[in-house]
Amino acid sequence: MPSRRQLIATAAAAPLLALPRILRAAEPDLAALGDITKATQPIGPAKRAARIDRAQTLMKANGIGAVLIEPGSSLIYFTGVRWSRSERLTCAILPAEGKPCIVTPFFEEPSVRESLGIPAEVRVWQEDQDPLAVVAGFLHDRKLADRPIGIEETMRYFAVDGLTRVLPSAKIVSANPVVRGCRMIKTAAEIALMQAATDVTIAAYRWTYPRIERGMSNADIAALMNAATRKLGGSPEFSLVLLGEAAAYPHGSKKPQVVTDGEVVLMDCGCTVQGYQSDVSRTFVHGTAGVAQRKVWDQVARGQQVAFAAARLGTPAGQVDDAVRGYYTGLGYGPDYRLPGLSHRTGHGIGMDGHEPINLVRSETTRLAPGMCFSNEPGIYIPGSFGVRLEDCFHMTATGPQWFSRPPVSIDAPLG
Repeated sequence: MPSRRQLIATAAAAPLLALPRILRAAEPDLAALGDITKATQPIGPAKRAARIDRAQTLMKANGIGAVLIEPGSSLIYFTGVRWSRSERLTCAILPAEGKPCIVTPFFEEPSVRESLGIPAEVRVWQEDQDPLAVVAGFLHDRKLADRPIGIEETMRYFAVDGLTRVLPSAKIVSANPVVRGCRMIKTAAEIALMQAATDVTIAAYRWTYPRIERGMSNADIAALMNAATRKLGGSPEFSLVLLGEAAAYPHGSKKPQVVTDGEVVLMDCGCTVQGYQSDVSRTFVHGTAGVAQRKVWDQVARGQQVAFAAARLGTPAGQVDDAVRGYYTGLGYGPDYRLPGLSHRTGHGIGMDGHEPINLVRSETTRLAPGMCFSNEPGIYIPGSFGVRLEDCFHMTATGPQWFSRPPVSIDAPLG
Protein backbone atom coordinates (compact mmCIF):
# COMPACT_ATOMS: atom_id res chain seq x y z
CA MET A 1 0.00 0.00 0.00
CA PRO A 2 1.14 3.64 -0.37
CA SER A 3 3.33 5.12 2.31
CA ARG A 4 1.34 5.65 5.48
CA ARG A 5 3.41 8.69 6.37
CA GLN A 6 2.49 10.31 3.06
CA LEU A 7 -1.20 9.45 3.04
CA ILE A 8 -2.37 9.68 6.61
CA ALA A 9 -2.14 12.28 9.29
CA THR A 10 -2.88 10.07 12.26
CA ALA A 11 -2.34 10.22 15.95
CA ALA A 12 1.01 8.54 15.41
CA ALA A 13 2.64 11.94 15.35
CA ALA A 14 0.70 13.30 18.31
CA PRO A 15 2.96 14.46 21.15
CA LEU A 16 2.61 12.48 24.33
CA LEU A 17 1.48 15.57 26.23
CA ALA A 18 -1.54 15.92 23.92
CA LEU A 19 -3.38 13.24 25.87
CA PRO A 20 -2.44 13.80 29.52
CA ARG A 21 -5.35 11.89 31.05
CA ILE A 22 -4.74 8.72 29.07
CA LEU A 23 -1.00 8.76 29.64
CA ARG A 24 -1.15 9.84 33.25
CA ALA A 25 -3.37 6.86 34.00
CA ALA A 26 -0.95 4.56 32.20
CA GLU A 27 2.24 6.01 33.65
CA PRO A 28 2.73 3.43 36.45
CA ASP A 29 2.41 0.60 33.93
CA LEU A 30 4.64 2.38 31.41
CA ALA A 31 7.31 2.76 34.07
CA ALA A 32 7.50 -1.02 34.36
CA LEU A 33 8.46 -1.40 30.68
CA GLY A 34 12.15 -1.63 29.83
CA ASP A 35 14.26 -1.25 26.71
CA ILE A 36 14.37 -4.65 24.99
CA THR A 37 16.74 -3.45 22.25
CA LYS A 38 19.90 -2.97 24.32
CA ALA A 39 21.67 -5.95 22.79
CA THR A 40 21.16 -4.80 19.20
CA GLN A 41 24.27 -4.03 17.17
CA PRO A 42 24.24 -1.08 14.77
CA ILE A 43 25.59 -1.38 11.26
CA GLY A 44 29.28 -0.48 11.57
CA PRO A 45 32.16 0.39 9.22
CA ALA A 46 33.05 -3.21 8.34
CA LYS A 47 29.50 -3.98 7.23
CA ARG A 48 29.30 -0.76 5.21
CA ALA A 49 32.64 -1.61 3.56
CA ALA A 50 31.14 -4.96 2.53
CA ARG A 51 28.19 -3.10 1.02
CA ILE A 52 30.53 -0.91 -1.04
CA ASP A 53 32.38 -4.01 -2.23
CA ARG A 54 29.10 -5.63 -3.23
CA ALA A 55 27.95 -2.48 -5.04
CA GLN A 56 31.21 -2.25 -6.97
CA THR A 57 30.94 -5.89 -7.99
CA LEU A 58 27.43 -5.25 -9.30
CA MET A 59 28.55 -2.09 -11.09
CA LYS A 60 31.21 -4.02 -12.97
CA ALA A 61 28.78 -6.83 -13.78
CA ASN A 62 26.28 -4.33 -15.21
CA GLY A 63 28.76 -2.07 -17.00
CA ILE A 64 28.11 0.93 -14.73
CA GLY A 65 31.01 3.29 -14.00
CA ALA A 66 29.51 5.17 -11.06
CA VAL A 67 26.29 5.53 -9.07
CA LEU A 68 24.85 8.81 -7.78
CA ILE A 69 22.79 8.82 -4.58
CA GLU A 70 20.99 11.68 -2.82
CA PRO A 71 20.17 11.81 0.93
CA GLY A 72 17.78 9.15 2.13
CA SER A 73 17.89 5.51 3.08
CA SER A 74 20.26 4.49 0.28
CA LEU A 75 22.78 7.17 1.29
CA ILE A 76 22.64 5.95 4.90
CA TYR A 77 22.88 2.34 3.73
CA PHE A 78 26.14 2.85 1.84
CA THR A 79 27.83 5.77 3.63
CA GLY A 80 26.16 6.29 7.02
CA VAL A 81 25.53 9.94 6.11
CA ARG A 82 22.23 11.12 7.59
CA TRP A 83 21.16 14.25 5.78
CA SER A 84 18.04 15.97 4.50
CA ARG A 85 17.32 16.93 0.93
CA SER A 86 17.10 20.61 0.03
CA GLU A 87 17.75 22.83 -2.95
CA ARG A 88 21.45 22.60 -2.02
CA LEU A 89 22.71 19.31 -3.41
CA THR A 90 24.47 16.83 -1.20
CA CYS A 91 25.12 13.47 -2.83
CA ALA A 92 27.39 10.45 -2.87
CA ILE A 93 29.21 9.08 -5.88
CA LEU A 94 30.00 5.39 -5.69
CA PRO A 95 32.68 4.59 -8.28
CA ALA A 96 33.19 1.15 -9.75
CA GLU A 97 36.69 1.22 -8.28
CA GLY A 98 38.24 3.12 -5.40
CA LYS A 99 36.84 5.24 -2.58
CA PRO A 100 33.43 6.92 -2.85
CA CYS A 101 33.03 10.67 -2.86
CA ILE A 102 30.62 12.91 -0.98
CA VAL A 103 29.73 16.21 -2.66
CA THR A 104 28.24 18.80 -0.32
CA PRO A 105 28.11 22.58 0.27
CA PHE A 106 31.32 23.98 1.80
CA PHE A 107 29.62 25.19 4.96
CA GLU A 108 27.91 21.81 5.49
CA GLU A 109 31.07 19.68 5.32
CA PRO A 110 31.71 19.49 9.10
CA SER A 111 28.12 18.42 9.77
CA VAL A 112 28.08 15.87 6.95
CA ARG A 113 31.32 14.33 8.21
CA GLU A 114 29.74 13.70 11.63
CA SER A 115 27.78 10.71 10.33
CA LEU A 116 30.10 9.62 7.51
CA GLY A 117 30.75 5.96 8.22
CA ILE A 118 33.16 4.94 5.45
CA PRO A 119 36.49 6.14 4.06
CA ALA A 120 35.50 8.66 1.40
CA GLU A 121 36.75 11.73 -0.38
CA VAL A 122 34.70 14.88 0.33
CA ARG A 123 34.45 17.58 -2.33
CA VAL A 124 32.68 20.83 -1.57
CA TRP A 125 31.04 23.56 -3.59
CA GLN A 126 30.52 27.23 -2.78
CA GLU A 127 27.19 29.03 -2.97
CA ASP A 128 28.04 30.59 -6.35
CA GLN A 129 29.16 27.30 -7.87
CA ASP A 130 27.35 24.48 -9.66
CA PRO A 131 27.44 21.30 -7.52
CA LEU A 132 26.99 19.13 -10.61
CA ALA A 133 30.21 20.57 -12.01
CA VAL A 134 31.91 19.23 -8.86
CA VAL A 135 30.31 15.83 -9.50
CA ALA A 136 31.53 15.95 -13.10
CA GLY A 137 35.02 16.89 -11.91
CA PHE A 138 35.21 13.81 -9.74
CA LEU A 139 34.02 11.60 -12.60
CA HIS A 140 36.61 13.11 -14.95
CA ASP A 141 39.38 12.69 -12.39
CA ARG A 142 38.48 9.03 -11.90
CA LYS A 143 38.15 8.53 -15.70
CA LEU A 144 34.50 7.58 -15.27
CA ALA A 145 32.84 10.38 -17.26
CA ASP A 146 32.67 8.28 -20.43
CA ARG A 147 31.16 5.26 -18.70
CA PRO A 148 27.44 4.78 -17.90
CA ILE A 149 26.35 6.67 -14.79
CA GLY A 150 23.70 4.99 -12.62
CA ILE A 151 21.06 7.15 -10.98
CA GLU A 152 19.45 5.93 -7.74
CA GLU A 153 15.73 5.80 -8.40
CA THR A 154 14.67 8.52 -5.94
CA MET A 155 17.18 11.12 -7.17
CA ARG A 156 15.49 14.37 -8.16
CA TYR A 157 15.15 15.60 -11.72
CA PHE A 158 17.08 18.84 -11.20
CA ALA A 159 20.20 16.89 -10.24
CA VAL A 160 19.98 14.51 -13.20
CA ASP A 161 19.22 17.39 -15.58
CA GLY A 162 22.15 19.36 -14.18
CA LEU A 163 24.48 16.42 -14.70
CA THR A 164 23.47 16.08 -18.35
CA ARG A 165 24.19 19.79 -18.85
CA VAL A 166 27.76 19.53 -17.56
CA LEU A 167 28.31 16.10 -19.10
CA PRO A 168 26.23 16.22 -22.32
CA SER A 169 27.71 13.00 -23.65
CA ALA A 170 27.06 11.06 -20.44
CA LYS A 171 25.04 7.88 -20.68
CA ILE A 172 22.51 7.96 -17.84
CA VAL A 173 21.17 4.59 -16.69
CA SER A 174 19.17 3.20 -13.79
CA ALA A 175 21.16 2.25 -10.70
CA ASN A 176 18.53 -0.32 -9.71
CA PRO A 177 20.72 -3.31 -10.61
CA VAL A 178 23.23 -2.01 -8.07
CA VAL A 179 21.18 -0.35 -5.32
CA ARG A 180 18.30 -2.81 -5.38
CA GLY A 181 20.79 -5.61 -5.89
CA CYS A 182 22.32 -4.70 -2.53
CA ARG A 183 19.41 -3.46 -0.47
CA MET A 184 16.83 -6.10 -1.42
CA ILE A 185 18.99 -8.90 -0.02
CA LYS A 186 19.26 -8.38 3.72
CA THR A 187 22.21 -9.70 5.70
CA ALA A 188 21.97 -11.51 9.02
CA ALA A 189 22.77 -8.24 10.81
CA GLU A 190 19.88 -6.47 9.07
CA ILE A 191 17.50 -9.34 9.75
CA ALA A 192 18.44 -9.17 13.44
CA LEU A 193 17.57 -5.44 13.60
CA MET A 194 14.26 -6.01 11.84
CA GLN A 195 13.52 -8.81 14.30
CA ALA A 196 14.26 -6.47 17.20
CA ALA A 197 11.92 -3.83 15.76
CA THR A 198 9.18 -6.43 15.35
CA ASP A 199 9.71 -7.67 18.90
CA VAL A 200 9.21 -4.10 20.15
CA THR A 201 6.01 -3.67 18.16
CA ILE A 202 4.54 -6.97 19.35
CA ALA A 203 5.44 -6.14 22.96
CA ALA A 204 3.84 -2.70 22.58
CA TYR A 205 0.69 -4.31 21.19
CA ARG A 206 0.56 -6.71 24.12
CA TRP A 207 0.81 -3.77 26.53
CA THR A 208 -1.72 -1.60 24.70
CA TYR A 209 -4.41 -4.16 23.87
CA PRO A 210 -5.81 -4.77 27.39
CA ARG A 211 -5.87 -0.99 28.05
CA ILE A 212 -8.26 -0.18 25.20
CA GLU A 213 -11.59 0.97 26.61
CA ARG A 214 -15.00 1.88 25.24
CA GLY A 215 -15.14 5.57 24.32
CA MET A 216 -11.43 5.92 23.56
CA SER A 217 -10.56 7.68 20.33
CA ASN A 218 -8.14 6.37 17.74
CA ALA A 219 -5.73 9.11 18.89
CA ASP A 220 -5.93 7.81 22.48
CA ILE A 221 -5.00 4.29 21.39
CA ALA A 222 -2.19 5.50 19.14
CA ALA A 223 -0.73 7.56 21.98
CA LEU A 224 -0.65 4.49 24.24
CA MET A 225 1.00 2.42 21.50
CA ASN A 226 3.62 5.06 20.80
CA ALA A 227 4.41 5.55 24.48
CA ALA A 228 4.93 1.82 24.96
CA THR A 229 7.06 1.60 21.81
CA ARG A 230 9.39 4.32 23.08
CA LYS A 231 9.73 2.71 26.51
CA LEU A 232 10.57 -0.61 24.86
CA GLY A 233 13.40 0.95 22.85
CA GLY A 234 11.80 1.62 19.46
CA SER A 235 11.19 4.85 17.60
CA PRO A 236 7.53 4.98 16.48
CA GLU A 237 7.09 5.26 12.72
CA PHE A 238 3.30 5.04 12.45
CA SER A 239 0.35 4.01 14.59
CA LEU A 240 -2.71 3.86 12.39
CA VAL A 241 -5.86 3.03 14.36
CA LEU A 242 -9.16 2.51 12.49
CA LEU A 243 -12.41 2.04 14.38
CA GLY A 244 -15.69 0.61 13.09
CA GLU A 245 -16.53 1.50 9.51
CA ALA A 246 -13.18 3.30 9.10
CA ALA A 247 -11.52 -0.14 9.06
CA ALA A 248 -13.21 -0.76 5.69
CA TYR A 249 -10.85 1.78 4.11
CA PRO A 250 -7.21 0.62 4.18
CA HIS A 251 -5.85 4.01 5.26
CA GLY A 252 -8.90 5.03 7.20
CA SER A 253 -11.07 8.09 7.51
CA LYS A 254 -10.71 11.51 9.12
CA LYS A 255 -14.19 11.25 10.59
CA PRO A 256 -14.28 11.16 14.42
CA GLN A 257 -13.94 7.62 15.71
CA VAL A 258 -14.37 6.10 19.17
CA VAL A 259 -14.25 2.55 20.47
CA THR A 260 -17.70 1.00 20.54
CA ASP A 261 -18.75 -2.38 21.88
CA GLY A 262 -19.11 -4.92 19.10
CA GLU A 263 -17.16 -2.91 16.53
CA VAL A 264 -13.86 -3.61 14.82
CA VAL A 265 -10.56 -2.12 15.99
CA LEU A 266 -7.87 -2.28 13.29
CA MET A 267 -4.34 -1.27 14.29
CA ASP A 268 -1.43 -0.97 11.85
CA CYS A 269 1.76 -0.04 13.69
CA GLY A 270 5.52 -0.06 13.20
CA CYS A 271 8.73 1.29 14.65
CA THR A 272 12.41 1.66 13.86
CA VAL A 273 15.37 0.09 15.69
CA GLN A 274 18.85 1.16 14.55
CA GLY A 275 17.38 2.30 11.23
CA TYR A 276 15.36 -0.85 10.45
CA GLN A 277 11.58 -1.10 10.51
CA SER A 278 8.72 -3.29 11.64
CA ASP A 279 5.16 -3.37 10.30
CA VAL A 280 2.46 -5.35 12.09
CA SER A 281 -1.35 -5.12 11.85
CA ARG A 282 -3.91 -6.61 14.20
CA THR A 283 -7.70 -6.57 13.96
CA PHE A 284 -10.08 -7.46 16.80
CA VAL A 285 -13.47 -6.54 18.15
CA HIS A 286 -14.03 -4.62 21.36
CA GLY A 287 -16.43 -6.80 23.28
CA THR A 288 -18.00 -9.75 21.51
CA ALA A 289 -17.36 -10.37 17.81
CA GLY A 290 -20.35 -11.00 15.56
CA VAL A 291 -20.77 -13.84 13.09
CA ALA A 292 -19.79 -11.74 10.04
CA GLN A 293 -16.73 -10.33 11.78
CA ARG A 294 -15.54 -13.78 12.79
CA LYS A 295 -16.07 -15.13 9.30
CA VAL A 296 -14.07 -12.39 7.59
CA TRP A 297 -11.32 -12.52 10.24
CA ASP A 298 -10.90 -16.26 9.71
CA GLN A 299 -10.80 -15.76 5.93
CA VAL A 300 -8.03 -13.15 6.24
CA ALA A 301 -6.09 -15.39 8.62
CA ARG A 302 -6.30 -18.13 6.02
CA GLY A 303 -5.28 -15.63 3.32
CA GLN A 304 -2.06 -14.94 5.21
CA GLN A 305 -1.28 -18.64 5.27
CA VAL A 306 -2.03 -18.98 1.55
CA ALA A 307 0.46 -16.18 0.85
CA PHE A 308 3.09 -17.70 3.13
CA ALA A 309 2.72 -21.11 1.48
CA ALA A 310 3.09 -19.53 -1.98
CA ALA A 311 6.30 -17.68 -1.03
CA ARG A 312 8.82 -20.26 -2.19
CA LEU A 313 12.38 -19.71 -3.34
CA GLY A 314 12.52 -19.01 -7.05
CA THR A 315 8.82 -18.16 -7.30
CA PRO A 316 7.98 -14.88 -9.08
CA ALA A 317 6.78 -12.46 -6.38
CA GLY A 318 3.56 -11.79 -8.27
CA GLN A 319 2.46 -15.39 -7.86
CA VAL A 320 2.09 -14.84 -4.10
CA ASP A 321 -0.51 -12.16 -4.83
CA ASP A 322 -2.13 -14.43 -7.43
CA ALA A 323 -2.52 -17.23 -4.89
CA VAL A 324 -4.31 -15.02 -2.36
CA ARG A 325 -6.53 -13.44 -5.00
CA GLY A 326 -7.48 -16.87 -6.32
CA TYR A 327 -8.46 -17.97 -2.81
CA TYR A 328 -10.54 -14.83 -2.19
CA THR A 329 -12.27 -15.07 -5.58
CA GLY A 330 -13.33 -18.59 -4.63
CA LEU A 331 -14.97 -17.11 -1.54
CA GLY A 332 -16.95 -14.64 -3.65
CA TYR A 333 -14.78 -11.55 -3.18
CA GLY A 334 -13.46 -9.31 -5.94
CA PRO A 335 -12.64 -10.43 -8.50
CA ASP A 336 -9.19 -8.94 -8.90
CA TYR A 337 -8.77 -5.74 -6.86
CA ARG A 338 -12.49 -4.95 -6.64
CA LEU A 339 -14.46 -4.53 -3.43
CA PRO A 340 -15.63 -6.18 -1.29
CA GLY A 341 -12.29 -7.93 -1.21
CA LEU A 342 -8.58 -7.12 -1.30
CA SER A 343 -8.05 -3.77 -3.01
CA HIS A 344 -4.30 -3.48 -2.46
CA ARG A 345 -1.26 -5.69 -3.05
CA THR A 346 -0.70 -8.66 -0.78
CA GLY A 347 2.59 -7.26 0.54
CA HIS A 348 5.51 -4.91 0.10
CA GLY A 349 9.23 -5.09 0.61
CA ILE A 350 10.51 -3.75 3.93
CA GLY A 351 13.85 -2.91 5.51
CA MET A 352 15.26 0.54 6.23
CA ASP A 353 12.10 1.93 4.64
CA GLY A 354 8.64 0.72 5.56
CA HIS A 355 7.95 0.22 1.86
CA GLU A 356 10.78 -0.99 -0.35
CA PRO A 357 11.03 -2.81 -3.68
CA ILE A 358 9.79 -5.28 -4.54
CA ASN A 359 6.08 -5.88 -3.95
CA LEU A 360 3.95 -8.98 -3.73
CA VAL A 361 1.68 -7.76 -6.50
CA ARG A 362 0.33 -9.14 -9.75
CA SER A 363 2.80 -9.34 -12.64
CA GLU A 364 5.91 -8.79 -10.48
CA THR A 365 8.38 -11.20 -12.07
CA THR A 366 11.32 -10.86 -9.67
CA ARG A 367 11.97 -14.26 -8.14
CA LEU A 368 12.05 -14.71 -4.39
CA ALA A 369 15.55 -15.23 -3.00
CA PRO A 370 17.14 -15.63 0.44
CA GLY A 371 17.40 -12.32 2.28
CA MET A 372 14.31 -10.71 0.75
CA CYS A 373 11.83 -9.33 3.31
CA PHE A 374 8.12 -8.68 2.85
CA SER A 375 4.92 -7.78 4.62
CA ASN A 376 2.06 -10.27 4.34
CA GLU A 377 -1.22 -8.35 4.67
CA PRO A 378 -4.06 -9.70 2.52
CA GLY A 379 -6.88 -7.71 4.11
CA ILE A 380 -10.56 -7.92 3.23
CA TYR A 381 -12.52 -4.65 3.10
CA ILE A 382 -16.31 -4.27 2.98
CA PRO A 383 -17.19 -0.62 2.25
CA GLY A 384 -19.85 0.80 4.56
CA SER A 385 -19.37 -1.99 7.08
CA PHE A 386 -15.89 -2.96 8.31
CA GLY A 387 -12.53 -4.35 7.25
CA VAL A 388 -10.00 -6.84 8.58
CA ARG A 389 -6.26 -6.66 8.08
CA LEU A 390 -3.74 -8.99 9.64
CA GLU A 391 -0.14 -8.16 8.79
CA ASP A 392 3.03 -9.97 9.70
CA CYS A 393 6.37 -9.70 7.92
CA PHE A 394 8.58 -12.56 6.81
CA HIS A 395 12.04 -13.02 5.33
CA MET A 396 13.20 -15.58 2.83
CA THR A 397 15.78 -18.10 4.04
CA ALA A 398 17.65 -20.89 2.29
CA THR A 399 14.75 -23.19 3.16
CA GLY A 400 11.85 -20.83 2.50
CA PRO A 401 9.96 -18.07 4.33
CA GLN A 402 10.32 -17.39 8.04
CA TRP A 403 8.07 -15.11 10.10
CA PHE A 404 9.31 -12.07 11.99
CA SER A 405 6.08 -12.23 14.01
CA ARG A 406 3.68 -15.14 14.28
CA PRO A 407 0.17 -14.48 12.94
CA PRO A 408 -2.67 -14.76 15.47
CA VAL A 409 -5.02 -17.74 15.25
CA SER A 410 -8.24 -16.30 16.70
CA ILE A 411 -10.13 -13.02 16.71
CA ASP A 412 -10.56 -13.60 20.44
CA ALA A 413 -6.80 -13.78 21.00
CA PRO A 414 -5.36 -11.32 18.46
CA LEU A 415 -1.96 -11.34 20.17
CA GLY A 416 -1.76 -15.01 20.96
